[in-house]
Amino acid sequence: MTPTPMTTTPDTRLAAAAAPGAPGSTATAPRPADRPGARGTDARGPAALRIPAQGRPAGPAAGPATEATEADAPSAASPDGDPAGAPAAHDPCAHGFLPERPPVRSMIGTWTRLDAMARAAAVAPDRATAVAVIERADRAEELAALRQRVSRLSPRNAEAAAMRIAVLAVSCGWGALDPQAPAAREVANEAFLELWAAIAHRIDHDQFVALPTLALHNWAPERKPRRHIPIDQLARTEQLVPIVRWAPEGEPLSRLDRLMLAATRLEAHGIWLFRLADTLAGRAPDDSSTPTALRRLVRIQHALRAQLHSEAAELASAPATDQQRAVLGALAEQGALEPPVLQAADAVLGIGGRRLGEGRRQHLRRHLPAQHRAWLSAMDRHCAPVRTLAHRGGPDAAVYREAQESLIALRRTYAALVNTAAAPTPGPLGAAA
Repeated sequence: MTPTPMTTTPDTRLAAAAAPGAPGSTATAPRPADRPGARGTDARGPAALRIPAQGRPAGPAAGPATEATEADAPSAASPDGDPAGAPAAHDPCAHGFLPERPPVRSMIGTWTRLDAMARAAAVAPDRATAVAVIERADRAEELAALRQRVSRLSPRNAEAAAMRIAVLAVSCGWGALDPQAPAAREVANEAFLELWAAIAHRIDHDQFVALPTLALHNWAPERKPRRHIPIDQLARTEQLVPIVRWAPEGEPLSRLDRLMLAATRLEAHGIWLFRLADTLAGRAPDDSSTPTALRRLVRIQHALRAQLHSEAAELASAPATDQQRAVLGALAEQGALEPPVLQAADAVLGIGGRRLGEGRRQHLRRHLPAQHRAWLSAMDRHCAPVRTLAHRGGPDAAVYREAQESLIALRRTYAALVNTAAAPTPGPLGAAA
């Protein structure tokens, strides 16, 4: 049955306000020297922020036929260095931390069993029922069969499998486990841990059981667009539905479903923040363009906050079960609900809802893929000159502090949305609004 679509209409005024070049835009088109690849002798230094990514270059949105032929196909990015499978350069200015192509909606072949397991565990009424789903698959030797096929997954389908593994892990209460730790075998099914570890090795990401995987790889447009559009525009303008639903088919989307889709839309609207971060990288604090970029950053963060407010009413009125609240609570306890776009803003401004020590910052980033962590670390370094405005006076420093305050307000609004999703009864967004 077709998943129930989100009824929240994308805020087109928000997209227009954030679009570069639009009247009253929050992020106007950068000057030629600001554009990627046009740095030359710019004071910002060499173009050192293009981090290699896993996977293949972006292409047209894949339809069902493409997904079907890839599900059990050998990886296009071959480990033996085949140039035909060489990964493309990762550029967050193109689509932020969203995947380069829409997530795989349907897996085929043996991997349909993983899809079915994830869907069954997501709607389980409790953890014991979810664990029983895995135990049955183990007895039928389905987990072992999947483990043998991990190396044949393409990068894109490996990410799709990782999302389903993440759903299974959090549904069973195993999200905080290290699948390779001996102690994990005393808690979780051994065959599932082996499959989990194999998937983690395949995508080169050990700690993927978190919001970046559960949200950014678990959405699809309700209807396939008639033409190819950029991934961020697709996520902003189309009605989105979850691939693996936390609510049973035929029932309204749950709060957990809506929170994950809201996080995806936040990333899509946050693309302008990534582009401004690139503009600010290496800028001197007394550069005339620095306060202008910071003012645009403030407007973007206000727009992202408005986007979260637009999600609040429907999320608060959505149903939620004890099991879904348990999943959400466990993710929050592990620090696994941090949206990547907020981490990008923190890399520029150096402050979030509270002053983050280096250990806390890395703790949050561990749930991101290696190329995204590398980009954030590069931003930490290249935006350090701008952050010296925190210790200065004058109008430029005032704009910087306004940007910090707007990020703090954005974080609080997101935290209030998470609290609303975890609340036992419907409630408003809260005083942080």
